[in-house]
Amino acid sequence: MDVLSIGETMVLFSPQTSGQLRYANDFSARIAGAETNTLIGLAKLGHQTSWISRVGDDELGAKIVSAVRGEGVDTTYVKQDKEASTGLFLKEKTNAQTSSIFYYRKDSAASKMTSEDMENIDVSHTKYLYLTGITPALSQSCEEAVFALLHKAKQEKVTIVFDPNIRKKLLDKTRGVEQIKRIIGLSDIVLPGKSEGDFLFDTTDAVAISKYCRDLGAEAVVVKLGEKGAYYANKDISGFVDAYAVPYVVDPVGAGDGFAAGLLSGLLDGLVWEDAVKRACAMGALVTQVDGDIEGLPIRKQLQEFMESNLQDDVNR
Repeated sequence: MDVLSIGETMVLFSPQTSGQLRYANDFSARIAGAETNTLIGLAKLGHQTSWISRVGDDELGAKIVSAVRGEGVDTTYVKQDKEASTGLFLKEKTNAQTSSIFYYRKDSAASKMTSEDMENIDVSHTKYLYLTGITPALSQSCEEAVFALLHKAKQEKVTIVFDPNIRKKLLDKTRGVEQIKRIIGLSDIVLPGKSEGDFLFDTTDAVAISKYCRDLGAEAVVVKLGEKGAYYANKDISGFVDAYAVPYVVDPVGAGDGFAAGLLSGLLDGLVWEDAVKRACAMGALVTQVDGDIEGLPIRKQLQEFMESNLQDDVNR
């Protein structure tokens, strides 16, 4: 297996019209989860990925597992919980520029994951363990599960990649910072953004964020800078990579997950750091061009065409 990850995926109900949610009548239903977004992005590029989670023994859980498996991600380690339901969330499009998210995930099936669930997980043939800061914030038992998996990966010398992916609605400021920093210290590669640097270290400076993460124990850091690209650093090299130009942003949600997929794909393909980060920036840019978390994730041919030219015809003929 190329990449293994653990996390909660929910069903997103999004209204077809803008305005307050109380006036919405028609909704689309999609799956959404940071970890599965990245795993699906990798699978679409031809990599082998596997997902650890729990879903409810309900129709939303069945929808999620069917969709994730259908995108080529292994779901062997996904359990059905007969007592807890699958989480869901709603998006409110207040106007063209502003949206709000309302979560219904308390006591969800995924939040019931435990360290005991990790006992039968085999990480010995996995190249990368990909984690986000969302999963350990779901519950005390999820935090214990993540650290159990982390220690397994450390024992097997699996490369650990961590995206803090901070959700302030889930994290207590003091305890959350301590938890995230602890995981950074156990990780090999860390992928923070500017806002996460501000939350964790009180700075939005990419070089400073990178130094803080490496001082905690991370070997390499890639700081996501949005429309300004990314900064990468390890003990040997560092540098900035420009972002890929896009006409406008349709939906920024999921861009960071696409970025992580691009970086991991580049590393799996043996690219040097600068080229792996370029692939990450391209993936992130492509995701912003489509409404939805996974709908904009490209196959390899689309990614290559996008990276080779900034002047694409509107229609491929």
